[in-house]
Amino acid sequence: MPPVRPTRRSLIAGGLGAVAAAAVPLSLPAPAAAAGLVPVRLAGPTGPAPVGAVELHLVDPSRTDPWSGQAREVMVTVTYPAVDVRDRAMLPWLPAGAERALKARFKGAVDGYALPRTHSADHAPARPGRRPVLLHSPGYQADRTFNTLVIEELASWGYVVAAVDHPYDSGEVEFPDGRVVVTRPGDGSVEAVTAAVDVRAADLRFVLDALAVLDRGGNPDAERRPLPRGLRGTLDLTRVGVFGHSRGGAAAAAVMYLDGRVRAGVDLDGGLAGPVVQHGLDRPFLLMDTAIHDGLNQDPSWPSFWEHLTGWHRCLRLADADHNSYTDIVAVAPQLPEAVRQQLQAGTIPADRAVAAVRAAVRAFFDLQLRGRPDTGQLLRGASRRHPEILYIAG
Repeated sequence: MPPVRPTRRSLIAGGLGAVAAAAVPLSLPAPAAAAGLVPVRLAGPTGPAPVGAVELHLVDPSRTDPWSGQAREVMVTVTYPAVDVRDRAMLPWLPAGAERALKARFKGAVDGYALPRTHSADHAPARPGRRPVLLHSPGYQADRTFNTLVIEELASWGYVVAAVDHPYDSGEVEFPDGRVVVTRPGDGSVEAVTAAVDVRAADLRFVLDALAVLDRGGNPDAERRPLPRGLRGTLDLTRVGVFGHSRGGAAAAAVMYLDGRVRAGVDLDGGLAGPVVQHGLDRPFLLMDTAIHDGLNQDPSWPSFWEHLTGWHRCLRLADADHNSYTDIVAVAPQLPEAVRQQLQAGTIPADRAVAAVRAAVRAFFDLQLRGRPDTGQLLRGASRRHPEILYIAG
């Protein structure tokens, strides 16, 4: 089966789930069937700090969910630099119910595989210090953990990252009571996509409010579950950034347009939607694409947005990449059967090179914009000897 090529719709949608529906049933290899589940692994972060994380269930009584008709609720994972992770359980890439739902969408093709554990220690005590805060939004039909490789890397270098699942638009969202909410497919029209991006932007603003409660020592979790020690006073909400993949990239631009608290943003290979396309932004924004997408030439939403950016802006490209090369899927795909791997839009770039390059580019951008640290490696100019896979396009 040939690789699935991204379309305009898939680029604003994106994520592993966007191609899961096309997965073919597959017989498990004999060794996997005989020995149990084949483990899938993700590389750990490279920074000096160990990483902790806590999951939050947040309910916004001021908004009605357009899909469920109930109060809007989201799941969030807050990942942060930790003091000590010894004797702490590492969070799974997906909780058990969400993992079952994801595997069901692949129609048995990955049932013989154990999805990864992360390197984020559950409820580990937070390392002291005021730290810049990043919001993360995943692609359509993707999960908040699908950029764990980037999120943990950022946390290990001193960021607090709040990754947000957007129920009914994200892939599999598992709540503390065991409910699993999956995507409600839309019609793919510009109007439907814009409406979904608007909901995501409102989710991100709500999460930012909840993080302020967390920083003051409050507990925004709907069930008031215990929080890690030391989080109070560590979130510097004067230094907030946002990044997202695919539709999450559209949400990143949209929330910056609506909320001046967000100072810098990154769109990883996503089409854009909403008024920000025509009005642009006055704060730093990084666009990253692939040769397949070629956003400034082939994506109708990018040129107008680009022309209306008045702050620092740049467009970079990941060489030999495809849409999901910006996510954990690039590392997961080589560990799965060929029939599945061909559908995952992971590109031909070696997984370790893609992971290192995307981690480095996102961190370099936020280090520059939120920490005032110069890009000494010339990565944001596409001139890095260490990461030649990052190419300069414009800006």
